[in-house]
Amino acid sequence: MKYLKYILASSFVVISSMFISSCKDDEFTETIFPDDEDVLDPSSYSYKFDKWLVDNFLSTYNLEFCYKMEDVETDMNYNLVPATYQNAMDLALLTKYLWFDAYDELTGKEFLRANAPRKIHAIGSPAYNPTSGTMILGLAEGGIKVSLFRVNYMDVTDFMQLNEYYFRTMHHEFAHILHQKKSYPVEFNLLSLGNYDDNNWQDRNGGLVASLGFVTPYASSQIREDFAETIANYITRTPEQYDLILWCAEQGWYSGDDDMDQSVAYAYYYYASEYDRENENPTYTLRFVEGENSEVALYDVRTRQYLNSVEKVENWIESISDDVTVYPVADKDGKDGKEIMLQKVNIARKWLADEWNIDLDKLREIVQARQNTLGGDSPVIEDLRKQIEVVQ
Repeated sequence: MKYLKYILASSFVVISSMFISSCKDDEFTETIFPDDEDVLDPSSYSYKFDKWLVDNFLSTYNLEFCYKMEDVETDMNYNLVPATYQNAMDLALLTKYLWFDAYDELTGKEFLRANAPRKIHAIGSPAYNPTSGTMILGLAEGGIKVSLFRVNYMDVTDFMQLNEYYFRTMHHEFAHILHQKKSYPVEFNLLSLGNYDDNNWQDRNGGLVASLGFVTPYASSQIREDFAETIANYITRTPEQYDLILWCAEQGWYSGDDDMDQSVAYAYYYYASEYDRENENPTYTLRFVEGENSEVALYDVRTRQYLNSVEKVENWIESISDDVTVYPVADKDGKDGKEIMLQKVNIARKWLADEWNIDLDKLREIVQARQNTLGGDSPVIEDLRKQIEVVQ
Protein backbone atom coordinates (compact mmCIF):
# COMPACT_ATOMS: atom_id res chain seq x y z
CA MET A 1 0.00 0.00 0.00
CA LYS A 2 2.79 2.44 0.87
CA TYR A 3 4.55 1.77 -2.41
CA LEU A 4 1.31 2.46 -4.28
CA LYS A 5 1.00 5.76 -2.45
CA TYR A 6 4.51 6.62 -3.54
CA ILE A 7 3.74 5.94 -7.18
CA LEU A 8 0.72 8.20 -6.97
CA ALA A 9 2.56 10.88 -5.07
CA SER A 10 5.36 10.95 -7.59
CA SER A 11 2.85 11.92 -10.25
CA PHE A 12 1.68 15.12 -8.57
CA VAL A 13 2.39 18.22 -10.58
CA VAL A 14 2.32 21.94 -10.41
CA ILE A 15 1.45 23.41 -13.81
CA SER A 16 1.81 27.04 -14.74
CA SER A 17 0.03 28.60 -17.69
CA MET A 18 2.09 31.32 -19.31
CA PHE A 19 0.81 34.03 -21.64
CA ILE A 20 2.82 34.96 -24.72
CA SER A 21 2.14 38.65 -24.19
CA SER A 22 4.73 40.48 -22.11
CA CYS A 23 4.11 41.38 -18.48
CA LYS A 24 4.94 44.64 -16.79
CA ASP A 25 4.89 45.72 -13.15
CA ASP A 26 1.44 46.63 -11.90
CA GLU A 27 1.13 49.99 -10.23
CA PHE A 28 -0.78 49.70 -6.98
CA THR A 29 -4.17 51.35 -7.14
CA GLU A 30 -7.04 51.28 -4.71
CA THR A 31 -8.66 48.37 -6.58
CA ILE A 32 -8.79 46.83 -10.03
CA PHE A 33 -12.19 45.30 -9.34
CA PRO A 34 -15.54 46.84 -10.36
CA ASP A 35 -17.02 49.53 -8.13
CA ASP A 36 -20.39 47.81 -8.17
CA GLU A 37 -19.22 44.76 -6.20
CA ASP A 38 -21.90 43.44 -3.87
CA VAL A 39 -21.88 45.25 -0.55
CA LEU A 40 -21.05 42.91 2.34
CA ASP A 41 -24.11 41.90 4.32
CA PRO A 42 -23.43 41.95 8.10
CA SER A 43 -26.22 39.42 8.59
CA SER A 44 -24.57 36.90 6.25
CA TYR A 45 -23.06 33.74 7.73
CA SER A 46 -19.79 34.46 5.92
CA TYR A 47 -19.68 38.19 6.72
CA LYS A 48 -16.74 38.10 9.15
CA PHE A 49 -14.62 36.01 6.77
CA ASP A 50 -15.57 38.12 3.76
CA LYS A 51 -14.78 41.31 5.67
CA TRP A 52 -11.43 39.88 6.77
CA LEU A 53 -10.61 39.04 3.14
CA VAL A 54 -11.44 42.58 2.05
CA ASP A 55 -9.36 44.14 4.81
CA ASN A 56 -6.36 41.83 4.53
CA PHE A 57 -6.17 41.08 0.81
CA LEU A 58 -8.30 43.40 -1.31
CA SER A 59 -7.66 46.69 0.50
CA THR A 60 -4.05 45.86 1.35
CA TYR A 61 -2.77 44.14 -1.79
CA ASN A 62 -5.46 44.79 -4.42
CA LEU A 63 -6.01 41.03 -4.48
CA GLU A 64 -9.28 39.10 -4.42
CA PHE A 65 -9.28 35.80 -2.54
CA CYS A 66 -12.10 33.86 -4.19
CA TYR A 67 -13.54 30.79 -2.45
CA LYS A 68 -17.13 30.85 -3.74
CA MET A 69 -16.36 28.98 -6.93
CA GLU A 70 -17.76 30.36 -10.17
CA ASP A 71 -17.70 28.56 -13.51
CA VAL A 72 -16.16 31.56 -15.25
CA GLU A 73 -13.10 31.25 -13.02
CA THR A 74 -12.49 27.54 -13.68
CA ASP A 75 -11.49 25.31 -16.57
CA MET A 76 -14.59 23.47 -17.71
CA ASN A 77 -12.44 20.50 -18.73
CA TYR A 78 -12.14 19.58 -15.05
CA ASN A 79 -14.89 18.24 -12.81
CA LEU A 80 -14.45 20.52 -9.78
CA VAL A 81 -16.30 21.35 -6.57
CA PRO A 82 -16.09 24.44 -4.32
CA ALA A 83 -13.92 24.65 -1.23
CA THR A 84 -15.60 24.14 2.13
CA TYR A 85 -16.05 27.26 4.19
CA GLN A 86 -13.76 26.16 7.05
CA ASN A 87 -10.96 24.98 4.80
CA ALA A 88 -11.17 28.12 2.67
CA MET A 89 -10.86 30.17 5.86
CA ASP A 90 -7.83 28.20 7.03
CA LEU A 91 -6.18 28.40 3.63
CA ALA A 92 -6.67 32.18 3.48
CA LEU A 93 -5.23 32.63 6.97
CA LEU A 94 -2.23 30.42 6.26
CA THR A 95 -1.67 32.01 2.85
CA LYS A 96 -1.28 35.37 4.54
CA TYR A 97 0.85 33.93 7.35
CA LEU A 98 3.23 31.81 5.24
CA TRP A 99 3.38 33.79 2.00
CA PHE A 100 2.30 37.40 2.28
CA ASP A 101 3.48 38.09 5.83
CA ALA A 102 6.76 36.31 5.10
CA TYR A 103 7.51 38.57 2.13
CA ASP A 104 6.26 41.63 4.00
CA GLU A 105 8.67 40.86 6.83
CA LEU A 106 11.52 40.92 4.33
CA THR A 107 10.46 43.52 1.76
CA GLY A 108 7.58 45.55 3.17
CA LYS A 109 4.07 45.55 1.70
CA GLU A 110 4.92 47.54 -1.44
CA PHE A 111 6.64 44.58 -3.09
CA LEU A 112 3.57 42.33 -3.01
CA ARG A 113 1.28 45.24 -3.81
CA ALA A 114 3.17 45.59 -7.08
CA ASN A 115 3.89 41.95 -7.88
CA ALA A 116 1.40 39.61 -6.21
CA PRO A 117 -1.33 38.01 -8.35
CA ARG A 118 -4.63 39.88 -8.46
CA LYS A 119 -6.75 36.82 -7.65
CA ILE A 120 -6.28 33.65 -5.65
CA HIS A 121 -8.92 31.02 -6.40
CA ALA A 122 -9.43 28.24 -3.84
CA ILE A 123 -11.02 25.07 -5.30
CA GLY A 124 -12.16 22.16 -3.17
CA SER A 125 -11.39 19.18 -5.40
CA PRO A 126 -8.26 18.02 -7.22
CA ALA A 127 -7.83 18.58 -10.94
CA TYR A 128 -6.36 15.77 -13.02
CA ASN A 129 -4.57 15.99 -16.33
CA PRO A 130 -6.42 13.38 -18.44
CA THR A 131 -3.48 12.75 -20.75
CA SER A 132 -0.79 12.09 -18.13
CA GLY A 133 -2.92 11.11 -15.15
CA THR A 134 -1.09 13.63 -12.97
CA MET A 135 -2.70 15.78 -10.32
CA ILE A 136 -2.57 19.52 -10.85
CA LEU A 137 -1.78 21.35 -7.61
CA GLY A 138 -1.83 24.90 -8.93
CA LEU A 139 -2.17 27.13 -11.94
CA ALA A 140 -0.66 30.58 -12.48
CA GLU A 141 -2.33 32.43 -15.30
CA GLY A 142 -0.36 35.29 -16.82
CA GLY A 143 0.72 36.66 -13.46
CA ILE A 144 -2.90 37.62 -12.73
CA LYS A 145 -4.53 34.62 -11.04
CA VAL A 146 -3.31 31.66 -9.00
CA SER A 147 -5.66 28.68 -8.57
CA LEU A 148 -5.13 26.20 -5.73
CA PHE A 149 -6.80 22.79 -5.78
CA ARG A 150 -7.80 20.00 -3.34
CA VAL A 151 -8.54 22.52 -0.57
CA ASN A 152 -11.16 20.17 0.93
CA TYR A 153 -8.40 17.66 1.74
CA MET A 154 -6.31 20.13 3.72
CA ASP A 155 -5.21 19.01 7.20
CA VAL A 156 -3.94 21.89 9.32
CA THR A 157 -2.33 19.47 11.80
CA ASP A 158 -0.08 17.97 9.11
CA PHE A 159 2.74 20.35 8.27
CA MET A 160 4.20 18.16 5.51
CA GLN A 161 0.81 18.02 3.77
CA LEU A 162 0.33 21.77 4.02
CA ASN A 163 3.73 22.34 2.50
CA GLU A 164 3.48 19.79 -0.27
CA TYR A 165 0.04 20.58 -1.61
CA TYR A 166 -0.34 24.28 -0.94
CA PHE A 167 2.59 26.41 0.19
CA ARG A 168 5.39 25.01 -1.95
CA THR A 169 2.90 25.44 -4.78
CA MET A 170 2.39 29.09 -3.86
CA HIS A 171 6.10 29.85 -3.87
CA HIS A 172 6.47 27.93 -7.14
CA GLU A 173 3.72 29.90 -8.84
CA PHE A 174 5.00 33.21 -7.47
CA ALA A 175 8.44 32.43 -8.90
CA HIS A 176 6.72 32.09 -12.29
CA ILE A 177 5.04 35.46 -11.86
CA LEU A 178 8.37 37.11 -11.06
CA HIS A 179 10.31 35.56 -13.93
CA GLN A 180 7.54 36.48 -16.39
CA LYS A 181 8.20 40.10 -15.43
CA LYS A 182 12.00 39.91 -15.37
CA SER A 183 13.64 36.99 -17.14
CA TYR A 184 16.08 34.81 -15.24
CA PRO A 185 19.68 34.55 -16.56
CA VAL A 186 20.15 32.48 -19.72
CA GLU A 187 23.02 30.57 -18.11
CA PHE A 188 20.42 28.68 -16.08
CA ASN A 189 19.15 27.16 -19.34
CA LEU A 190 22.51 25.55 -20.06
CA LEU A 191 23.04 23.64 -16.80
CA SER A 192 20.72 20.72 -17.63
CA LEU A 193 20.33 21.12 -21.37
CA GLY A 194 19.47 17.79 -22.99
CA ASN A 195 18.20 16.21 -19.76
CA TYR A 196 14.65 17.58 -19.70
CA ASP A 197 11.72 15.29 -20.51
CA ASP A 198 8.41 17.11 -20.84
CA ASN A 199 6.47 13.97 -21.77
CA ASN A 200 7.64 11.39 -19.23
CA TRP A 201 8.94 13.37 -16.25
CA GLN A 202 6.24 11.86 -14.00
CA ASP A 203 7.78 8.42 -14.49
CA ARG A 204 11.27 9.53 -13.45
CA ASN A 205 12.52 8.65 -10.00
CA GLY A 206 13.48 11.42 -7.59
CA GLY A 207 16.91 9.95 -6.87
CA LEU A 208 17.72 9.53 -10.55
CA VAL A 209 16.77 13.12 -11.42
CA ALA A 210 18.66 14.44 -8.37
CA SER A 211 21.77 12.76 -9.75
CA LEU A 212 21.19 14.78 -12.95
CA GLY A 213 20.82 18.03 -10.98
CA PHE A 214 17.04 18.36 -10.58
CA VAL A 215 15.47 18.98 -7.19
CA THR A 216 12.26 17.11 -8.16
CA PRO A 217 11.02 15.02 -11.10
CA TYR A 218 8.77 17.93 -12.13
CA ALA A 219 11.83 20.17 -12.30
CA SER A 220 13.11 17.85 -15.01
CA SER A 221 10.11 18.55 -17.25
CA GLN A 222 10.99 22.02 -18.58
CA ILE A 223 13.53 24.76 -17.93
CA ARG A 224 11.01 27.24 -16.53
CA GLU A 225 9.58 24.60 -14.18
CA ASP A 226 13.11 23.75 -13.10
CA PHE A 227 13.71 27.39 -12.18
CA ALA A 228 10.46 27.69 -10.19
CA GLU A 229 11.01 24.35 -8.46
CA THR A 230 14.57 25.35 -7.55
CA ILE A 231 13.30 28.43 -5.70
CA ALA A 232 10.20 26.86 -4.14
CA ASN A 233 11.96 23.77 -2.80
CA TYR A 234 14.91 25.74 -1.46
CA ILE A 235 12.53 28.02 0.45
CA THR A 236 10.11 25.42 1.83
CA ARG A 237 11.98 22.12 2.22
CA THR A 238 13.24 21.57 5.75
CA PRO A 239 17.06 21.58 5.99
CA GLU A 240 17.00 17.81 6.64
CA GLN A 241 14.90 17.16 3.54
CA TYR A 242 16.94 19.44 1.32
CA ASP A 243 20.23 17.96 2.52
CA LEU A 244 18.92 14.46 1.80
CA ILE A 245 18.10 15.49 -1.77
CA LEU A 246 21.64 16.84 -2.15
CA TRP A 247 23.02 13.59 -0.72
CA CYS A 248 20.99 11.62 -3.26
CA ALA A 249 22.38 13.86 -6.01
CA GLU A 250 25.87 12.52 -5.25
CA GLN A 251 24.88 8.85 -5.55
CA GLY A 252 24.61 6.50 -8.50
CA TRP A 253 21.17 5.23 -9.49
CA TYR A 254 19.95 2.47 -11.73
CA SER A 255 18.37 3.88 -14.86
CA GLY A 256 15.36 2.54 -16.68
CA ASP A 257 17.72 0.69 -19.02
CA ASP A 258 19.06 -1.49 -16.21
CA ASP A 259 17.55 -4.73 -15.03
CA MET A 260 16.75 -3.35 -11.60
CA ASP A 261 14.16 -0.76 -10.71
CA GLN A 262 15.48 2.76 -11.33
CA SER A 263 14.74 3.77 -7.73
CA VAL A 264 17.50 1.57 -6.30
CA ALA A 265 20.44 3.54 -4.93
CA TYR A 266 22.52 0.87 -3.25
CA ALA A 267 22.66 -2.90 -3.44
CA TYR A 268 23.74 -4.84 -0.39
CA TYR A 269 24.98 -8.40 -0.77
CA TYR A 270 25.52 -11.09 1.83
CA TYR A 271 28.84 -12.87 1.67
CA ALA A 272 27.89 -16.53 1.86
CA SER A 273 29.58 -19.60 0.49
CA GLU A 274 26.35 -21.02 -0.97
CA TYR A 275 26.01 -18.04 -3.27
CA ASP A 276 27.61 -17.80 -6.63
CA ARG A 277 28.71 -14.19 -6.47
CA GLU A 278 28.64 -13.76 -10.23
CA ASN A 279 24.95 -14.62 -10.30
CA GLU A 280 23.97 -13.31 -6.89
CA ASN A 281 20.99 -10.97 -6.70
CA PRO A 282 20.89 -8.05 -4.25
CA THR A 283 19.75 -9.03 -0.80
CA TYR A 284 19.37 -5.46 0.41
CA THR A 285 18.39 -2.40 -1.57
CA LEU A 286 17.94 1.22 -0.61
CA ARG A 287 15.36 2.98 -2.74
CA PHE A 288 14.50 6.62 -3.17
CA VAL A 289 10.83 7.14 -2.36
CA GLU A 290 8.47 9.91 -1.55
CA GLY A 291 6.46 8.81 1.45
CA GLU A 292 3.24 10.21 2.80
CA ASN A 293 2.68 13.69 1.35
CA SER A 294 5.84 13.36 -0.76
CA GLU A 295 8.29 13.51 2.14
CA VAL A 296 11.64 12.53 0.62
CA ALA A 297 13.13 9.38 2.14
CA LEU A 298 15.29 6.37 1.36
CA TYR A 299 13.46 3.12 1.93
CA ASP A 300 15.08 -0.02 3.30
CA VAL A 301 13.30 -2.79 1.44
CA ARG A 302 14.25 -5.47 3.98
CA THR A 303 13.08 -3.77 7.19
CA ARG A 304 10.51 -1.50 5.52
CA GLN A 305 11.72 1.60 7.28
CA TYR A 306 11.88 5.12 5.90
CA LEU A 307 15.13 7.02 6.39
CA ASN A 308 14.24 10.70 6.00
CA SER A 309 17.55 12.39 6.80
CA VAL A 310 21.20 11.97 5.83
CA GLU A 311 22.06 11.11 9.43
CA LYS A 312 19.53 8.27 9.49
CA VAL A 313 20.77 6.92 6.17
CA GLU A 314 24.42 6.97 7.22
CA ASN A 315 23.63 5.41 10.61
CA TRP A 316 21.67 2.67 8.88
CA ILE A 317 24.52 1.91 6.48
CA GLU A 318 26.96 1.75 9.37
CA SER A 319 24.66 -0.48 11.40
CA ILE A 320 24.51 -3.20 8.73
CA SER A 321 28.14 -3.03 7.64
CA ASP A 322 29.16 -5.84 10.01
CA ASP A 323 26.83 -8.27 8.27
CA VAL A 324 26.93 -7.27 4.62
CA THR A 325 29.23 -5.69 2.09
CA VAL A 326 28.01 -2.49 0.49
CA TYR A 327 28.06 -2.20 -3.28
CA PRO A 328 27.06 1.31 -4.32
CA VAL A 329 25.45 1.67 -7.72
CA ALA A 330 27.92 3.10 -10.21
CA ASP A 331 27.29 6.73 -11.11
CA LYS A 332 27.14 6.43 -14.89
CA ASP A 333 25.43 9.67 -15.89
CA GLY A 334 28.61 11.75 -15.87
CA LYS A 335 26.86 14.56 -13.98
CA ASP A 336 27.69 16.12 -10.65
CA GLY A 337 24.08 16.44 -9.58
CA LYS A 338 24.79 18.21 -6.30
CA GLU A 339 27.03 20.83 -7.91
CA ILE A 340 24.48 21.47 -10.67
CA MET A 341 21.71 21.87 -8.11
CA LEU A 342 23.79 24.31 -6.06
CA GLN A 343 24.67 26.29 -9.20
CA LYS A 344 20.96 26.63 -9.95
CA VAL A 345 20.30 27.94 -6.45
CA ASN A 346 23.17 30.42 -6.81
CA ILE A 347 21.78 31.73 -10.09
CA ALA A 348 18.31 32.13 -8.52
CA ARG A 349 19.88 33.77 -5.46
CA LYS A 350 21.75 36.35 -7.53
CA TRP A 351 18.77 37.01 -9.81
CA LEU A 352 16.45 37.65 -6.88
CA ALA A 353 19.00 39.97 -5.29
CA ASP A 354 19.86 41.90 -8.47
CA GLU A 355 16.42 42.15 -10.05
CA TRP A 356 14.12 42.16 -7.02
CA ASN A 357 16.31 43.14 -4.07
CA ILE A 358 15.29 39.92 -2.31
CA ASP A 359 17.68 37.94 -0.12
CA LEU A 360 16.76 34.32 -0.91
CA ASP A 361 18.45 32.94 2.20
CA LYS A 362 16.78 35.47 4.47
CA LEU A 363 13.43 34.68 2.87
CA ARG A 364 14.08 30.99 3.44
CA GLU A 365 14.92 31.66 7.09
CA ILE A 366 11.68 33.60 7.58
CA VAL A 367 9.51 30.98 5.86
CA GLN A 368 11.17 28.12 7.75
CA ALA A 369 10.64 29.88 11.07
CA ARG A 370 6.96 30.34 10.30
CA GLN A 371 6.58 26.76 9.05
CA ASN A 372 8.12 25.45 12.26
CA THR A 373 5.24 26.92 14.27
CA LEU A 374 2.67 24.76 12.47
CA GLY A 375 1.54 21.15 12.55
CA GLY A 376 0.46 18.74 15.25
CA ASP A 377 -1.32 20.42 18.15
CA SER A 378 0.26 23.81 17.49
CA PRO A 379 -1.95 26.68 18.75
CA VAL A 380 -0.97 28.91 15.81
CA ILE A 381 -3.93 28.02 13.61
CA GLU A 382 -6.34 28.75 16.49
CA ASP A 383 -4.64 32.09 17.05
CA LEU A 384 -5.00 32.90 13.35
CA ARG A 385 -8.68 31.96 13.37
CA LYS A 386 -9.27 34.51 16.12
CA GLN A 387 -8.46 37.23 13.59
CA ILE A 388 -11.73 36.41 11.86
CA GLU A 389 -13.70 35.86 15.05
CA VAL A 390 -13.05 39.42 16.25
CA VAL A 391 -14.05 41.10 12.97
CA GLN A 392 -16.80 43.69 13.51
